[in-house]
Amino acid sequence: MPQLNPNPWFFIMLISWLTLSLLLQPKLLAYNPTNSPRNKTYTTMASTPWNWPWT
Repeated sequence: MPQLNPNPWFFIMLISWLTLSLLLQPKLLAYNPTNSPRNKTYTTMASTPWNWPWT
């Protein structure tokens, strides 16, 4: 059964992981999103009760 031979598939997997780790990962980690959640300040809204006319 040739699909159980790890010789060509291991090399392909190794090359793809090295490509991901060495070329793509630093580019993705250097990306800064425009709406960073770290810079947001959370404010609490003061709620006022609603005056219902039938109560």
